[in-house]
Amino acid sequence: MVDEYCVARASVIYGAKPAAGKINFALWLLNKLKQKEPVKIVVDQWNSPTLNTNLAEMTWEIVQRRMTGIYHLSGATRISRYDFAISIASVFNLDPALIIRSKSSEFSWAAKRPKDSSLNVEKAQNTLKKKPLPADQALARLRSEMLTDSL
Repeated sequence: MVDEYCVARASVIYGAKPAAGKINFALWLLNKLKQKEPVKIVVDQWNSPTLNTNLAEMTWEIVQRRMTGIYHLSGATRISRYDFAISIASVFNLDPALIIRSKSSEFSWAAKRPKDSSLNVEKAQNTLKKKPLPADQALARLRSEMLTDSL
């Protein structure tokens, strides 16, 4: 029963370091842009990118408060992959001209991807003290976390 458990859902988790040996979208893009490599990014897929440290804070609050139910703990911004990539380039002062607008039909992925995997975070915004971050705030925080890690 859902009232006895908590289910937390997130979308496109990213952070300052690879997790379980896997590089996330933000780090992959930053590496490519720093190397001045052009990248094709889709304009027709939407999601709610989630900064891992924000996800951890929200999850910890749910555990501490012993909350139950289903919570979408993703970022607060529904954004296309392309627009998210442009935002990353902007926050990190990298060349957005290297990001090439593409459509998902141009790629042949092993797994089919939905056009819109964004999540409605209204319940988390209304219930939690630690709120889902909008993309611009999350990316500024990511930049700060990466600068702190490099010291």
